[in-house]
Amino acid sequence: MNEKKGEAGMLFRPISVGNVKLKNRLVVAPMVTVYCDEQGMATDRFIAYHETKAKGGWGMIIVEDYAVDPMGRGFFTPGLWDDKHIESHAKLVKAVHKAGAKIIAQIYHAGRQTTSALIGGQPVSASPIPCPVLGEMPRELTIPEIKKIVSQFGDAALRAKKAGFDGVEVHGAHGYLIAQFMSKYSNKRTDEYGGSLANRLRFPLEIIADIRKKCGADFLIDFRISGDEKVVGGRTIEETKVIAMELERHGVDLLHISVGTYESSWAIIPPMGTEVAWIVNYAAEIKKVVNIPVITVGRINDPILAESVLRSGKADLIAMGRASLADPELPIKYARGHYEDIRPCIGCQQGCLEVLFRNEPIRCLVNPTLGFEYRQELKKARVARKVAVVGGGPAGMEAARAAALAGHKVTLYEKQSRLGGQFALAAVPPGKGEISAYLTWAARQLEKLKVDVRLNTEFNSAWLKKEKPEIVIIASGAEPSKPSIKGIKDERVVTAEAVLSGKVVTKGKVVVAGGGMVGCETATYLASMGREVTVIEMLPYVASDEELTRRFMLLKMMEERNIEIMTGAELVEINKNGVRIKKGNEFHEILAETVVLALGMTSKNSLAKELEGKVPLKVIGDALSPRNALEAIREGFLAGANIE
Repeated sequence: MNEKKGEAGMLFRPISVGNVKLKNRLVVAPMVTVYCDEQGMATDRFIAYHETKAKGGWGMIIVEDYAVDPMGRGFFTPGLWDDKHIESHAKLVKAVHKAGAKIIAQIYHAGRQTTSALIGGQPVSASPIPCPVLGEMPRELTIPEIKKIVSQFGDAALRAKKAGFDGVEVHGAHGYLIAQFMSKYSNKRTDEYGGSLANRLRFPLEIIADIRKKCGADFLIDFRISGDEKVVGGRTIEETKVIAMELERHGVDLLHISVGTYESSWAIIPPMGTEVAWIVNYAAEIKKVVNIPVITVGRINDPILAESVLRSGKADLIAMGRASLADPELPIKYARGHYEDIRPCIGCQQGCLEVLFRNEPIRCLVNPTLGFEYRQELKKARVARKVAVVGGGPAGMEAARAAALAGHKVTLYEKQSRLGGQFALAAVPPGKGEISAYLTWAARQLEKLKVDVRLNTEFNSAWLKKEKPEIVIIASGAEPSKPSIKGIKDERVVTAEAVLSGKVVTKGKVVVAGGGMVGCETATYLASMGREVTVIEMLPYVASDEELTRRFMLLKMMEERNIEIMTGAELVEINKNGVRIKKGNEFHEILAETVVLALGMTSKNSLAKELEGKVPLKVIGDALSPRNALEAIREGFLAGANIE
């Protein structure tokens, strides 16, 4: 592969959008971060996050969800509902412009897709129909209230202009208020704002007109829209094409084509296992009917893939959201021929989505500095230390990488024949192969940083005496739990770890004991191999520890593979015929030739006790207590970066 191909490719051709000239076709998609304060002011954290992307070479940044009214916030998003917001966000614009990128503000009103707990009052919408996900009954907006919100959009756009933004993106996608008016799925009005498509378009077109009146003909207006809402009764691409033509006719300069509503949130932020660039054909359909530029988005996490989309003529610009979280320097690395150094987004959703719906600041599993750019946590060490990292899972690999970046001499010890630990096995089930891309990247970085990686080596007191490290970071991971259950030592009982690593081959009917994420994913793996699988779980639901969108995909996969699920079931015995479970007050026998245990993990930290008092220690990741990779990698980074 020619890594320098991007330099001469379409990705780096300038393009004019309205009166704004972009240096390349790479756009940072708007993503809610919860980095602003509760009043919607730009914080140092918020500014540094966007400034880092601008320095990374992106042509344009679309900043997420500026609320036009505090009653229209779905999260602690930035605000432009008051003149007091202008000053702090002008600092953001100045920083981004100085770093070489253009920046536009996405303006929105959440409508029914919020909660009274957040906004302090009843949500509003086109019609009194609850959001199926959040469930609160909204109040139907009156016509005077609609006119007021139209004016609020125009006022917010004017504030964006005063702050120095190059334009605004009107958020008409993902089931927010404008989308609620445009779609028969949520708009059941019988007045001039409901019924016919022309009536349903009245609200967004009035908003466009108000922005033009207040901001002038030269101010860039982008409009984001779901090409298909992916819900029963929602808008599909043919109606969206008509809307696109009307938006162009009424003065929109740019169209940003996405998909979905909250009910189909798996489509808005498609998880690992979703095919890459899966919605570009919607953008291609829009391009057939308009002359203004079109942005495409959705699981485009590789610049070579983005180049292909452009060359196919399906879009004019490529928006990358989570890929920019994983590596804010993606454009500049690709342009310089360092393709293999781009840290890949794996679509895990753990940090960018799962925490978001708790209204917490987003993070990134593969990029532990995301959201912490303003702290500048990694600095060159004053004294280079000799560091031993024990364990080559994600926490250990990141600790070794960070320590090496800080200037320390690092040796990583891994008792297995490969790096990756339990995380490498997580790539085995169907739809999870992208995890391997991160591990490959991490291993390459260790090689480039000249970390001494010693496989098939179990570190102990003898190694400590021989190598004399000045500090030891223990990331020895965890092992499968085996509770005291009658028959658990039977030879037909194996662990999910043994199954996924290929150490055992299951036979005949299989019972998976444990319906968490690991158990369910192991079940899909076994079912894909032709096994008849039953999953038993004590809780009322399976995969309850999985992120929302990935859980949706996982349950769908389990249904397609005819995996039997038994919840509220306690495993009480494993016998020669299979397993005995207790469900309620009744006992049941389930036939099985193999029983796979997925009953949690137990930390492996005996080494810490062995080395205690002999050398300074840091214990991280699963070795400290079982946790997900998001937490483990962040801990690894901090452990490696903060060596005195």
